[in-house]
Amino acid sequence: MRAIGFDSNKYLEEQSRYILERAAQLEGRLYLEFGGKLVCDMHAARCLPGFDPNAKIKLLERIREDVEIIICIQADAIVRKKIRADFGITYDFEILRLIDDLRKRELLVSGVVVTCFGGEPAATQFLDRLRRRDVKVYTHYATPGYPDDVDMIVSDKGFGANEYIATTRPVVVVTAPGPGSGKMATCLNQLYHENSQGKKSGYAKFETFPIWNISLDHPVNIAYEAATADLGDCNEIDPYHLAAHGVSAVTYNRDVATFPILKRMLEWLSGGAAVYSSPTDMGVNRVGFAIVDDQVVRKAALREIARRYYNYRCDYAQGLINEETVKCVERIVLRLNLNPDDVHRVVYPARAALEKALLKEGVDIDIVCAAALELPDGRIVTGKNSSLMHASSCLILNTLKVMADIPDEVDLLEPSVIASISSMKQTILDGCKPTLDLEEMLIALSVSAATSSVARLAVKCLGKLRGCDVHLTHIPTPGDSSGMRQLGIQLTCDAKFAGRNLFDA
Repeated sequence: MRAIGFDSNKYLEEQSRYILERAAQLEGRLYLEFGGKLVCDMHAARCLPGFDPNAKIKLLERIREDVEIIICIQADAIVRKKIRADFGITYDFEILRLIDDLRKRELLVSGVVVTCFGGEPAATQFLDRLRRRDVKVYTHYATPGYPDDVDMIVSDKGFGANEYIATTRPVVVVTAPGPGSGKMATCLNQLYHENSQGKKSGYAKFETFPIWNISLDHPVNIAYEAATADLGDCNEIDPYHLAAHGVSAVTYNRDVATFPILKRMLEWLSGGAAVYSSPTDMGVNRVGFAIVDDQVVRKAALREIARRYYNYRCDYAQGLINEETVKCVERIVLRLNLNPDDVHRVVYPARAALEKALLKEGVDIDIVCAAALELPDGRIVTGKNSSLMHASSCLILNTLKVMADIPDEVDLLEPSVIASISSMKQTILDGCKPTLDLEEMLIALSVSAATSSVARLAVKCLGKLRGCDVHLTHIPTPGDSSGMRQLGIQLTCDAKFAGRNLFDA
């Protein structure tokens, strides 16, 4: 059993009540900037064991009749094909997936707005795609002088030049696939237009991290810095909150830097009345009140920091991020006096399995790779690649045998199935390696389960792998990493390539 440090039910009750209370305090509509992932918030689930990854959308379901949703995406994210890493899909495709999910839960989507739009063909194509599927779409241009020139921003040439998004419900959630999508500007744009129409509306911010009412140096808050190392975010004590209330609260640098200007904008839009005294006052986050075991949460956050350390090093090796991002997470690790290799129990066994394979005589493969997995009961299983399968595939098969008490000598895959897939990859899919990656192995296992009782037994154990830690001694292929994501496995890797080839199919 995995230790629990967070009470999701308590959180949902507290958070839904608090949002409605904030909305009731305002005259008119509340525009709520929703930070983080609306669906499948795996960072929160990893840092707060017990946190439901879909807690935020379940929260909205509780207030379904009072809420509608605007989704933002920056034009540049479409052009650059920015990726949501935990799903391996681009931001624009994440929006399609998100809309489907929201509709299934009967949550109203008011529309999708492309921010900082400059007529980019890729962004225009995306808008056309949504429009032809009956999704309302809007475009907002880069606002001159944003965020410093308040007089320009709150004018006909600033927010006034952007489209107004028609809304009808008391709470409007403004969300996005990821950071830097223009959520705050979209909220303020709406406030400007409604003020011009003689309507009253307000703004609040919902960010899960950093958690304002735990310490600045708490591992959960530091894990947020690690998660946003590519953005350069760093936590700090909210100076405005301390001055106004005499209470320390944690926020992050960008909110502190932009607060004076945001405060001026909100006061202008509200006719000069003071709205908030600090960035913390703007927030409605109650996640800190649902932590029930601080030690469990601390340990989980340290594991997440180590995980980010491995992931950034792999991303750098693949040319996906710059060196400063790696240095940023390395500084965090040094600050905590943390050895990432010690935090994850699967790192040393994976490397030991690699060393053992390299020493073994008669190895019949050119490149040796290895992997290790920790089961929920603490047992460690290892695997290495073979002439038939990738290390990830062998690892999962070995693990399923352990979980189902299947003898090691029993084959889970029908030899004819493996031979057929390998032959097709070599003869028809020209240039492909005959070895099976994890996605291909899982398909082969499901085919074998049609005729093999032991394969069926193994398939029944697949769901138990969700949340397990795996470490690879190499950067995985797309088929391996995708298979791990689909199984819900938490993957870390050494920043080494499996071979010298620049392209491995």
